[in-house]
Amino acid sequence: MRKLTHRQQEFLSRFLDLYREGHDVLHYTVVARRLGVGNISAYEMLRLLEQRGLVEATYHLPAEPRGPGRATVLFRPTLLAARLFDQLGGDNADGGEWETIKGRILRQLEAGKPKGYETLVAELLTHAPGQRSGLVYTAEMIATTILTLCSLGKRARARGLLRRLRALVELGDLDLSALAGLSIGLSIVEGVNRKVADLLLTHSERLQSTILALSAENRRRLAAFTREVLQIVGG
Repeated sequence: MRKLTHRQQEFLSRFLDLYREGHDVLHYTVVARRLGVGNISAYEMLRLLEQRGLVEATYHLPAEPRGPGRATVLFRPTLLAARLFDQLGGDNADGGEWETIKGRILRQLEAGKPKGYETLVAELLTHAPGQRSGLVYTAEMIATTILTLCSLGKRARARGLLRRLRALVELGDLDLSALAGLSIGLSIVEGVNRKVADLLLTHSERLQSTILALSAENRRRLAAFTREVLQIVGG
């Protein structure tokens, strides 16, 4: 299967969330309204994803047809789509596992606070490539990005970014994709350790893809995790 574009992946991710929310097939006009896109755009995207084997179309006749009637086309994700996003997004982690993993990372942050986080950043970036769980991988990259931003100290730009990030978290309006963009931005900022910068840039594409694949529940988990990280590091 050809690799999905960023737009296709984002659409499929949100379509999966809608399907999981209602556990039922969806008309393209419903998808369009819920995702804030045009009816034609939604229909064409669903048909394109159907060709990729990621969406299945089903046809339903009216319960009490009058005259010839006309079948209604409804859509649902295939098992292939669910499997693809579960692998990327790490939806196999239950609440107990996530609390254990989150606690480990937060304890590392607390322990490193008095001496600085350079060692922890290096450890997280070394460990992340082998991380199979998308949920845990994204948590580690969030922590790394925030710690790298903190390493810039009192520079005006760094302080401004931290304030903006904290404001988004407090408003409950955190877009995890914005953190992926921040990670890319930090990779070219003067003053960031070059090895760290290179690793952030190397991870950028995987991080963006993984964030798009996360379920709504895992996005909520990571938004709460981001708030806790900022509280510990004094964001």
